[in-house]
Amino acid sequence: MASTRLLQPHLLFLLLCVFNVSFAARRLSDTLLQYHNGALLTGDISVNLIWYGNFKPSQKTIITDFITSLSSSTSHSQSQMEPSVATWWKKTDKYFSKSAKKPTLRIGKQVSDVDCSLGKSLTEKHLVQLAAKGEPSNAVNIVLTAKDVAVDGFCSSRCGTHGSSRSKNSKFAYIWVGNSESECPGQCAWPFHQPIYGPQVAPLVAPNNDVGVDGMVINLASLMAGTATNPFGKGYYQGDAGAPLEAGSACPGVYGKGAYPGYAGELLVEESTGASYNAHGTNGRKYLLPALFDPSTSSCSTLL
Repeated sequence: MASTRLLQPHLLFLLLCVFNVSFAARRLSDTLLQYHNGALLTGDISVNLIWYGNFKPSQKTIITDFITSLSSSTSHSQSQMEPSVATWWKKTDKYFSKSAKKPTLRIGKQVSDVDCSLGKSLTEKHLVQLAAKGEPSNAVNIVLTAKDVAVDGFCSSRCGTHGSSRSKNSKFAYIWVGNSESECPGQCAWPFHQPIYGPQVAPLVAPNNDVGVDGMVINLASLMAGTATNPFGKGYYQGDAGAPLEAGSACPGVYGKGAYPGYAGELLVEESTGASYNAHGTNGRKYLLPALFDPSTSSCSTLL
């Protein structure tokens, strides 16, 4: 099971420093991410959203527009300007062989549990139980928890996680991401909030004017990349299989050229709002997406 970000502030800062040195050189270890001979995410995949707790319609739209933006198809939405979310997602293609059927993502069903049927303090077992409300196969079931819902390890060691589970005779991948607006925006919504430790520069303006949900998009993006390239624990990763370094987590804190601890890198800025972003999505959306590890160059690859 993989989690996004190492959240203990002093460890996160040290990790950022280590990776900054590698990023500055534009090279990481050639054996950083090893293939473990397992399945990758392939074919037609439904992305099912399980909303746990109270989310505003505007917040749901930010997330659903992001998922829609991952596809290069524009038949149901406005064309994406470059640099785009679809171009960012296409970077994961480098993990697939030429003969592999790369994943085609589509929004599936959405489930709302506004009353928090399992309570507001969730365990890993609860997350799997909620994820099972999505599709049982050929799916990524995403559990999104509201800002007043506590999850084991949230803020203290992770901002989200991904894994897999069985439903009868089928297997599905799942992701959990929490809204950190109330609990730990300095850990899980950076750079839209000042970090608890490290360089204390002014936070960036969130592109969708929602620090918690824009932070969720960053973590969801990282976990989507990890899910595509290591959906069932035998794909591409390095280190402990229980806490692997993956395509989306190998370049922490890097969003644009010249990134270093406390500085996200060179980004685009919306003139009218001052919001920072590096990717255009459907319906005029803008997002900030993390660098992905490029296996062909052994380096962190950004959109800018």
